[in-house]
Amino acid sequence: MKTLTIAVLVALSSLQIACSKKEPAVDPGAAAIEADGGNQAALQASLQIEPDYMREIIREISQDSYEGRGPGSRGDDKTRKYLIERLVELGLTPGGKDGSWEQPFDLVGVNASQPDEWTFSGRGSSMTLKQWDQFIVSSGVQQERAGFENAELVFVGYGIQAPEYNWDDFKGVDLTGKVVVIMNNDPDWDPELFGGETRLWYGRWDYKYLSAARQGAVGAIIIHTPPSAGYPFQVVQTSWTGVQFELPAGDEPRTQVSAWVTEDTARDLIAMAGMDLDALREQAYNRDFQPVPLGITTSISMSVDINRVQSGNVLGLIPGSDPELKSEVVIYTAHHDHLGIGKPDENGDAIYNGAFDNATGVAQTLAIAKAIKSLPEAPRRSVLVALVGAEEQGLLGSEYYAANPTFAPGKIAANINYDGGNVWGHTHDVTYIGLGKSSIDQIATLIAEEQGRVVKPDQFSDKGYFYRSDQFSFAKIGVPAMYLDTGTDFVDRPAEWGRQQQDHYTEVNYHQPSDEYDPGWNLDGMVDDATLGYWTGLAIANADQMPTWNAGDEFEAARLKSLTPVE
Repeated sequence: MKTLTIAVLVALSSLQIACSKKEPAVDPGAAAIEADGGNQAALQASLQIEPDYMREIIREISQDSYEGRGPGSRGDDKTRKYLIERLVELGLTPGGKDGSWEQPFDLVGVNASQPDEWTFSGRGSSMTLKQWDQFIVSSGVQQERAGFENAELVFVGYGIQAPEYNWDDFKGVDLTGKVVVIMNNDPDWDPELFGGETRLWYGRWDYKYLSAARQGAVGAIIIHTPPSAGYPFQVVQTSWTGVQFELPAGDEPRTQVSAWVTEDTARDLIAMAGMDLDALREQAYNRDFQPVPLGITTSISMSVDINRVQSGNVLGLIPGSDPELKSEVVIYTAHHDHLGIGKPDENGDAIYNGAFDNATGVAQTLAIAKAIKSLPEAPRRSVLVALVGAEEQGLLGSEYYAANPTFAPGKIAANINYDGGNVWGHTHDVTYIGLGKSSIDQIATLIAEEQGRVVKPDQFSDKGYFYRSDQFSFAKIGVPAMYLDTGTDFVDRPAEWGRQQQDHYTEVNYHQPSDEYDPGWNLDGMVDDATLGYWTGLAIANADQMPTWNAGDEFEAARLKSLTPVE
């Protein structure tokens, strides 16, 4: 047994925790707290985070009867009703407007009838691509038809405009009416340029399509490679076919068509233009890159089914106990949706159950809510459990909440997000996606040390996970955010075993019907990670001051703006 250092006590403010430093395999939680001066009640509450409770939730909402929890579907409605029942059972109060458990939002379902073939012509020849095997295409507009005629292809490198890095791939070239061909990812060979191997939003597909639309392009084609995307082409095939949901369109610029092609396909297209893909890439690695017209034209026309549905964020509140600080909040998030019913796999299974992604995150978040609610007195700040919808469609539920928050952005102390859980057992480490960006680092690191674990930054940083889950929506409005994910250093396992498990999931099960509940899953690691999030959120909720972004962070300006009084 040992008592925490003064530095820890200062960092955790009124939380005084003293934990034994045992191996996680022996002690799965935050261990024991000394009764003299320790917060015995908070420790007892943390024991509410246990595997059987989480297993029940995972098993329930990943059943076939929930039909993959696709946005706006019967399964979506059933999921939200079930989650509300769990929040009521825990004794939370409705966190939505006018005493509602839900924050409903409208979605526009866009289902383009993808052509079986897509023909490109130029330089005296033509090439016809096959849908599914070589290309996947979707409508960029919420209209009954999408397409263009005789548009020229232009290679635009990474398609990035980043003045803070003195980088502009467009150089003022007029791309109105063109189809831009874009490399995935962002420049990654220099740690001082962009994020080095750590992918930023500039490297994500949603940025690429938005960037193309800003240039007036009618179409955008991203060249897929597994390293640059962070997943195999099969994920594009299953994620970008069928109904694609969006928030209702505003006046933002849009391309007519958004597409992906395989690397081999792109290589052949560019060879038809008398050029070499690798040589073009080499040019794009430099700041002085200029867009390259390919001398190839193409036409495409698709009918588009438009369907308007509604989903919702499920919101449960634990009001704070401090008369002044209760107007501020710590928000725990996990997305409740998945892909619904889609293209059958080789076994005829068409239900994309989403057991790992993200029934596990929902289970962790509810377990944390159970623990906090069991405290004899609520934390000083309020705690909001936000189980958000339509994440798989582009973080839509959390984006809607960020635009229509139930607490003003400047009153949101922090966001702690769970997207996927550790189903393989105890780890010596934990992955904190967002480490190095805010003062949450100190709190999480100190608490992890008390668990006998080490906090590591994103261990698959080339995949850009910070910009791929719901904490990104909160960060954009200035809220310091932490996304806790699985470690890789597993207790009593070989050094590379953890990475192998996670790579196997990405390559085989991610966004596939095979993402199903496995009764053999070991949820002890989920207990560890949820317990870390519990103590971290409790520390923030009880501290005198809210967390801050580190000086110079990309989201610091948004935070400072949110804290500025409106005159």
